[in-house]
Amino acid sequence: MKTVKPAAKPAATAHSADSVQADASAHAHGPDHAHGDSHEAALILAEDYCRERGEKLTPIRRKVLELLLNSGRATKAYSLLDEMRQIHPGSAPPTVYRALDFLLAAGLVHRIESINAFTVCHDLTHCRHGILVVCQQCGSVTELHEPKLRQSLVAQIEHAGYRLASDEIELKGLCSACQAAEAAALATSSAGGKANAGAGLKPAAAAGR
Repeated sequence: MKTVKPAAKPAATAHSADSVQADASAHAHGPDHAHGDSHEAALILAEDYCRERGEKLTPIRRKVLELLLNSGRATKAYSLLDEMRQIHPGSAPPTVYRALDFLLAAGLVHRIESINAFTVCHDLTHCRHGILVVCQQCGSVTELHEPKLRQSLVAQIEHAGYRLASDEIELKGLCSACQAAEAAALATSSAGGKANAGAGLKPAAAAGR
């Protein structure tokens, strides 16, 4: 899979269609890593995959998948509905939810439970159900493919008497871009506070003379 970030964030480097298979064996994936030089290449790959499964990537399903690819981040269903209505004004909620249900069942997208959103599977048709690291601020998602780590974690969970409710394991965090933005905002705020404090001292000093 890939790391998903909002439009305001820098986009990840895209790979060629042939790199989809190579990315499937990588340890971690960024937002656009598994989707070829263009989103069109990814959509064609998804269509072929569905055809091999005896299913069809209908125009509506294809459009929802395309919107998720274009988003480059985890996107909520109502946001997808808003975008669909810009293209097809008569679109209703069930239209988007049925398409999402199909894409989930086909393994083409993930549901990010912690932020109630959806993102394209970073390996697209080669989904391996890795560990998802989710930025709680911008919706960026990175999938880590560490089989041994995942197996060890699942074993510990089962040893504790629990059974996972889904194949995905989500870890909440703050991505590097959001950390940098947070640090910059803090630095700006701190500088502004010092400037204001300095300005307040000048009248007091003048009054003392």
